[in-house]
Amino acid sequence: MIGSALDILEAGNAPRSVFVDYPLGHTVGRPFDRGNQRAIVDDALAAFELITRPGEIVQLDYRWSDNDAWKKEASNTKGGDTRSPRNSTPQYQTDTDRIAAAQP
Repeated sequence: MIGSALDILEAGNAPRSVFVDYPLGHTVGRPFDRGNQRAIVDDALAAFELITRPGEIVQLDYRWSDNDAWKKEASNTKGGDTRSPRNSTPQYQTDTDRIAAAQP
């Protein structure tokens, strides 16, 4: 899995994960920047081959900008951060999904 929300990657506990510290929606690169996108995908595929521990998360060394000001802007709305806090409790869209997930 490639993700740009570290807490979600950790909660998801995928067998292999790569974290890219980019804004949500831009996980595999900047818009229209094929070179950046290709580099991230290539590095992620290489990391997947090297991961040996289940659940391991490798952080790729890419920066969205020279500073982290984008993080504050991306996580706030006019009235402040309105997102719900994250937790590791499984959430399901339907009871059918919850029942299916409980099956061995």
